[in-house]
Amino acid sequence: MTYERQADPVCGPGSRGGRVPRVFSAMVLAVAPILAATQGYPAKPIKLVVPWPAGGTVDGVARVMSPKLAENLGQPVIVENKPGAGGSLGAAGVVKSPPDGQTLLMVFDTHAVNDQLYHNLGYESFQSFEHISRLVSSPQILVAATNFPPATLAELIAYAKKNSGRVTYGSVGTGSSNHLNALLLASRTGIDMVHVPYKGGAPMMQDLIGGQLNIMFVSAPQAIPQLKAGRIKALAAGSRLRIPQLPDTPTVEETLPDFEAASWVGVVAPAGTPKPIVARLHSEFIRVLEDADVRGKLVAQGFDIVGSTPDEFLQFVSAEANKWAKVIRDYDIKVE
Repeated sequence: MTYERQADPVCGPGSRGGRVPRVFSAMVLAVAPILAATQGYPAKPIKLVVPWPAGGTVDGVARVMSPKLAENLGQPVIVENKPGAGGSLGAAGVVKSPPDGQTLLMVFDTHAVNDQLYHNLGYESFQSFEHISRLVSSPQILVAATNFPPATLAELIAYAKKNSGRVTYGSVGTGSSNHLNALLLASRTGIDMVHVPYKGGAPMMQDLIGGQLNIMFVSAPQAIPQLKAGRIKALAAGSRLRIPQLPDTPTVEETLPDFEAASWVGVVAPAGTPKPIVARLHSEFIRVLEDADVRGKLVAQGFDIVGSTPDEFLQFVSAEANKWAKVIRDYDIKVE
């Protein structure tokens, strides 16, 4: 099924930062009846599974949000990293958990495409989960090692054409947004590059800093601290507009029109989780995003606050799956 892509309900098209509109106030007013329907929940600590290594984009969001979530719910929220296979190993474990709202999964952009990539995934991205909310999004930045000669996107394209098959680019796994965006860049420009997959963003960044990797698309929160420290360099931003934290970095669109590269993070629960608990969790995650301290930390790192409804999140994931289906087919991307 094909859905129309939804505008971010918090920030809106083309906006940046953490503005909180009236929709948040309406959501907060709706909390009271949900609380009444979920008395006794949660009865014990909540496990928040991050299917990526510590230090990456998804882990960072979980670490910022979990203390306030625990405070609001009155129970500890334990962040547990279970990396591997593009996030699918951790996801497969959560699918087998009781659908009681005690075990949740943080999902990244691979969530939308993993069932197109793996023959034996063991679950279905849409039917196996209750989608709670897309929490944040962030533009991806095309960055390069400091020892890599090109300093701009145009220079990269020219260099890659002269050195076909020799430029390396990293990703956090086959089918991740940084992988697919690099393939889309290659398709749009006619260049041939070598894919180097990693198990997470932290080891990928380490190799880029060390000069063992040439380039990669990476989320702004991961890129900005390293750029500010001069450990890597920016070639272009995948946002529609230039990023306030990097005003001198041109967008990819300034060289390749209609090219946008972004990442997102959301939260889901096992299918069959009672609707009142899903609604309670949604309202609590929205409350956390509304918190000034949490919002400030996320925005400062380069995230845009989203806070979608469960239905909006499911429609967004479906739209992402449809968006990347052609790239996956054209490049015959499969993971055994």
